[in-house]
Amino acid sequence: MNLEQWFKDNEEKFSKSGPNGKWHESYHAIYTFFYNNHIKTNTKVHIRDGVDTKRYMVLVIIALMPALFFGIFNAGYQARLSVGLSVDDYFAVILAGASLVLPLVAVSYGVGLGIEFFFATIRGHAINEGFLVSGLLYPLILPVTIPLWQAGLGIAFGVIVGKEVFGGTGRNFLNPALTARCFVFFTYPSQMSGEIWTGVLNAKDQIVDGFSTATPLAVVAYAEKGSDGMKLLEDAGFGISNLIIGLVPGSVGETSVIAILLGAGLLIFTGVGSWRTMVSALVGALLMGFLFNIYGDKDSAMLGLPPLWHLAMGSFAFAVVFMATDPVSSPTTNTAKLIYGFLIGCMGMIIRVMNPAYPEGWMLAILLMNVFAPLIDYLVMSYKTSKRIPNLV
Repeated sequence: MNLEQWFKDNEEKFSKSGPNGKWHESYHAIYTFFYNNHIKTNTKVHIRDGVDTKRYMVLVIIALMPALFFGIFNAGYQARLSVGLSVDDYFAVILAGASLVLPLVAVSYGVGLGIEFFFATIRGHAINEGFLVSGLLYPLILPVTIPLWQAGLGIAFGVIVGKEVFGGTGRNFLNPALTARCFVFFTYPSQMSGEIWTGVLNAKDQIVDGFSTATPLAVVAYAEKGSDGMKLLEDAGFGISNLIIGLVPGSVGETSVIAILLGAGLLIFTGVGSWRTMVSALVGALLMGFLFNIYGDKDSAMLGLPPLWHLAMGSFAFAVVFMATDPVSSPTTNTAKLIYGFLIGCMGMIIRVMNPAYPEGWMLAILLMNVFAPLIDYLVMSYKTSKRIPNLV
């Protein structure tokens, strides 16, 4: 008996009126994850399209694959490099990286989906498909050796407080993955801020916690006054090419600009991600970067760093491509998306440069703009409505 036949044989048992009716939504969610939804509309006017919400989310997951695969490789690369082990054995590098990254992904999906199924069961509504994406986004914005219990606590907070208390996917105004990271960031700052803890390997190839290495952001953020930011980065081995390729310490999926751009291309080509938000955020960040270069304190390493370096290091690319474009927590109108993205770019750069304690300003900038997204939409719609020619009676 194949899986599809098992679903068909047990469909009646898991119907709302069947003996296992309380598990109907869980059964239906699992079925539609593997197969097309067999429930069809009865109205005459509808669109025939096989791309339902789950398939829509799968496109985002596919776009995240380059960042995930590179993150696994880079985690193993940094781990072995930190203790002097060879990084020429790619299989060993990938194995080491997988042992660090995959447990984070498993905890994120295990805890988050468990909470989703729990709320769906007690409320009797459909499983929220949005967590298929949030469950992968979350581990990609974490350092690799954050304790698993902290990662689990963070995603629980993100799902419950960031989404379920507002009614689930489609009703939340904050990005759940960023809400989860923000909770962990402020609750356990020693594992999340400043220097990223990197898993290292001892002589027996066992993962060991306790080695930290400065990220490119930390090198510049904590530089002495009068230092040249570019020179500090280059002396630390963080040249612009290294930053773009991504073989540097940092959170799992945020280091490689190339891998992120591959995902951005897919999102834009399929229409899943808004190019308006991405481009306007880029413009806002560049504008603020140039203004800081022109009018900022010349003795500040952060203020004097060229904008291109800011865009290549840290989480800018990942935040703009995958976080700012979240269709639920971002504006809906095209003009509002341009304003929203531009403000994220400006505010993220301001937070990074002016407050060294939060060099990853994009998380806070996006969450803050999530709050104002409905207002931006409202103002844009009100302005457009006011320009309409009134109907003649």
